Amino acid sequence: CIDSRIAPLAIVGMEAGDAKIIRNAGARVTDDVLRTLVLANHLLGVNRVLLMPHTDCKMASGDEASMHEAIHAASGLDSRSLEIRTVTDQEAALRSDLVRVRSFPYLRDDLVLGGAIYNVATGALSTVSG
Repeated sequence: CIDSRIAPLAIVGMEAGDAKIIRNAGARVTDDVLRTLVLANHLLGVNRVLLMPHTDCKMASGDEASMHEAIHAASGLDSRSLEIRTVTDQEAALRSDLVRVRSFPYLRDDLVLGGAIYNVATGALSTVSG
C-alpha cells in the first residue's frame, strides 16, 4: 500500500537493496502490478513475491461510491471514471490477488508467492494462503 506508516523492508527484516517494492493504494494486484512483476521476474531476477496489504487501510474503509464522494468533496473532481478498487474483505481480496498472480501466464513457474496482512497496531504479519 502507499500508506507511509508502512515500512515493508523493516517489517520483513530486510534492508534497502534487498527487495523490489511495488506499492499502490489498497495493495491490490492490478494490470500494472502484473506488468511490473513480469519485468522484475524475467529481467531483474526476482523469484519471490510477498503480497502484503495492511489493517486500518483507507481502501478498506468505504465503498467505491463513498470514495468518489470524498474525492468530489475534497476537490470538486468527478472521479467516477476511475476504478478505486476498495476492499470490503481484505483477506478475501488478498486470496483473489494471490490466485491472480499464481495463474498469470507470463510469470516463471518457479516464482515463490506468499501473502500476509500486516497489522499496523501490533506489528504482526498474518499469513494468508490463496
